[in-house]
Parts: sequence; C-alpha cells; structure tokens
Amino acid sequence: MLKIAIVGASGYTGLELIRILHRHPGVTLSCLTSEQSSGKRISDIFPTLRGRCDMILENLEPVRVADKADIIFTALPHKAAMEVVPTFLKLGRKVIDLSADYRLSDPADYGEWYLPHINPANLKKAVYGLAEIRRAKIKGAKLVANPGCYPTSIILGLAPLLKKGLIDLTSIIADSASGVTGAGRSAKVDSLYCEVNEGYRAYAVGGVHRHTPEIEQELSLLADAPLKITFTPHLVPMDRGILSTIYATPTSALTTDAIRQLYCDFYKDEPFVRVLADGTLPSTAFVRGSNFCDIAPLVDVRTGRIVIVSAIDNLVKGASGQAVQNMNIICGFPETMGLEGLALFP
Repeated sequence: MLKIAIVGASGYTGLELIRILHRHPGVTLSCLTSEQSSGKRISDIFPTLRGRCDMILENLEPVRVADKADIIFTALPHKAAMEVVPTFLKLGRKVIDLSADYRLSDPADYGEWYLPHINPANLKKAVYGLAEIRRAKIKGAKLVANPGCYPTSIILGLAPLLKKGLIDLTSIIADSASGVTGAGRSAKVDSLYCEVNEGYRAYAVGGVHRHTPEIEQELSLLADAPLKITFTPHLVPMDRGILSTIYATPTSALTTDAIRQLYCDFYKDEPFVRVLADGTLPSTAFVRGSNFCDIAPLVDVRTGRIVIVSAIDNLVKGASGQAVQNMNIICGFPETMGLEGLALFP
C-alpha cells in the first residue's frame, strides 16, 4: 500500500484528489497539508468528507511530509510548488505537481508569463503528464507536471490532426468555456455568485492567458513545428466543466467521416477519451465528476473548416483525475484504478 501526501489539500483540486484517492485500492492517505487551515480536520473544511476522511491538516514542513509519503501531490499555486518540490525530489520522493511551475520547458517562457523560475534545473527532469501523448515517458518519471485544464481539452482535441499534418498551423483558434472552480477556492470578486450568475463572459482576451504558452509548446511538439494559436477563455456560471470549440483549416479537402475515423483510430486504446458518434456533440453535463474527455470532430461543409468540440471536468481530467492517472502509470497500477466512476447526472 503506497502512502500518499497531498500538499495544499484545502483547495478544490486537493478535495478532488482526496475524493478519488480515498477509494483507490492501492494507496492510503498519510498526510494532508494546508497553511491556512492547519490543525483543523479536513472534514471541517469539506463536510462531504465526514466519516470518510477526518484527517488533521498539517503545516507544510517538506522533510516531515516526505517522511510520511512515497508519492507527493503538490496542489499549490504557482511559485509555491517550486519552493518545496526540490526538497521532495532530493529525498527520493516522486512528485506529481498540479501547478504550472514545471509545465514550461524553457525557464525564460515561465519568467515571461509568470515570474522568474527559482528551480530551472528540474524543468528538464519534469515530464508533461498528458497520458494519451506522453505515457512512455511518464512511466519512468520522478517529477510529473500535470497539465492545465484548458490545455488538456485543446491538446486532446487537436492531437490526431497535428500528428498527421492535416491542418494549416497558422489557422488554429480555440474558444474555451470554464466553470467557476477553475479560478480556485480563494475569495475573488470576479468569482462571487452575484458577479457570475446569469452572465457569460470572455476574459484574458488577446493571447494573454497564462495557459497560452503551455498550449503552444505542446501543440508545436505534436506538429513538429512551431505554431501559435488564438485562444480565448470564457467564464460560465456553473461549478465545473470545460467545453472547448476548436477551429482549423485543413491542408486538403476532408470529410467528417474521414476525420472521425482518424480520431477513433488515434484514441482506440485510450480508456478516458470517447470519440462521439456522428451527430452527437459533447456536453460538460456528461463528463461531470468523471475522468473522461468527450470529443466530436467534424467538417463545416460550407466553409471547409474543421471544428472539434471537446468536454472535460476541469477538476478531474483537467486536474486531479489526470494526476491520479499519472500516478497509476508511474506506480504500475492499472491506469483506470480509482478512476472508474461514471459522470454525475443530472
């Protein structure tokens, strides 16, 4: 039985990790930390855990945490993770980091979009943890950079076309809509109920969202050529979920049937990617609470453009579920272990 620590357990991704790992037959939770709520029971912070997980939250003391765990999930804000991850690695622990701190391979890119990186040496050791694309490298990783939620929905949506070189790399546009949990649990005016209810808005317009370099880095690797995209995120007045609608121009005429077959072949062995039947479109309602990514590719016959729609739960496949999927790969567990749950509906 592997011992698991969750550093930053009092946020939404921390709660989701607890919810998933609590029912995982190969692990046991040994340590939960929270700087703001140390000394409290996690079930006092999240009453849904009452009687199932009543562990006391601890202060973050890296050596003490490492002594209690085989695998450490860091569910911390950017910068906070890279302050403790080097200690965990030095002590021989494997780390799955849910922050942005190790997703960008070039420290200059991180400095441009976030702030100067204080641990660039470990950037080269980190493996980008999108299992459907990087499974072989994840298997031997000591540090996994868990992908962002928007990037997950977009990269999975475009990977088959990019690998085959079927689209104009200058034509990619992605409009993505996220539930409010994507902004985290800390109090922010823009996330208040009265600010988001009965509204739908774009934000970080004009290529300034921090997930942009991550998306472009991974898409460029898939295409084996540098590319840029137009990415516009939107906020939807719902708790969780991401729906991405992606547009691209094909390099030659394609049909919906041909593209759908390409996607079916590409993802045929992937347990968490569902390519939907012709005429069926993804909805966040049908992936909510699950680790699935639903995808529907098609051709707009009037314009000739390809349109791909993808849906994920931003807290599961877009964060904690994907992190557990990566843990399963690293530890040699069946990849679906602990993640077999179906979506919650209605």
